[in-house]
Amino acid sequence: MSFKNKVVVVTGASAGIGATIAVEFAKESAKVVIVGRNQVKLKEVAENCKKLNADCHVVKADVTNENEAKNVIEETMKKYGKLDVLVNNAGILREGTILDGGLVKIYDEVMNTNLKSVVVLTSLAAPHLIKTKGNIVNISSVAGTRVGSPRFTAYCTSKAGLDIFTRGSALEMGPHGVRVNSVSPGPVKTEIVRTGGMNDDIGEWKSFTALGRISEPQEVADLVLYLASDKAKGITGSNFVCDNGTLVFKP
Repeated sequence: MSFKNKVVVVTGASAGIGATIAVEFAKESAKVVIVGRNQVKLKEVAENCKKLNADCHVVKADVTNENEAKNVIEETMKKYGKLDVLVNNAGILREGTILDGGLVKIYDEVMNTNLKSVVVLTSLAAPHLIKTKGNIVNISSVAGTRVGSPRFTAYCTSKAGLDIFTRGSALEMGPHGVRVNSVSPGPVKTEIVRTGGMNDDIGEWKSFTALGRISEPQEVADLVLYLASDKAKGITGSNFVCDNGTLVFKP
C-alpha cells in the first residue's frame, strides 16, 4: 500500500492516534506534514518518520485558529506543491453537564477543535485535493452515535456533527473525484483522557466493550491508510467503526 510521491497532512499528530498515523504514512513512503501544538512532541514524531527515511515537514499550529489553519495548507503547498490526503485527527475530550453548568463552559472549545477546525481545513484543502483527485479521512468516534455518559455530551455532539459533515463533504466533492470518509474508534490507548483533565482510567473502559479490550492507535491508523489508498477508490461518505463492540455492548 505505497503512498510514494503522495503528500499527506495529519493534524493532531504530536501524540496518540495522529502520531501513529503520521509514522504509518511515512513507512509507506508518503511525504508527511505533521501538524500539532506541542513543538517538542512534534519533533519526536518527525524524528521517528525520518528514521524511516521519510520526507516530513513539521507545522506547529493550533487548528482552531483560522489563520494558523490557513498556514498549514500554505506551508504544505510551499514545501511540496500539492496535497493528496488530509487526515483531520485533531480532537479534545472535555467533561461538563447541563445541570452542573459545565457544558456551556466547555462547549465552544470542544466544537471549535473537533468540528469547526475540520470545516475550515476541509474548505482550505478542497481546491488542492480536487487537482490531485485526493481524499480526506476524518477521525470521528462511536460517541457520535452513542452517549455513554452525560459528562461527554459536548464531545458526542461534536462527533455527531463531524459524521454529518463527512457525508455532506463526500456528496459535494464526489463529482470532483475527491473521496471523504471517517473512522470511528471506541476506547483507544491514548492520552486524550489525561489531557482532558479527567481521572478516568482508559483501561477500565474495556468493560464497556463486547470484546473486553481497548484498541491500540495502530488499529485506527491501519484503517486510515486503507481508506486513503487506491484500494478504497470506491468508498466515500462512509464511516468505518473500530470499537471492539462498544456499540453492540449491553451492560
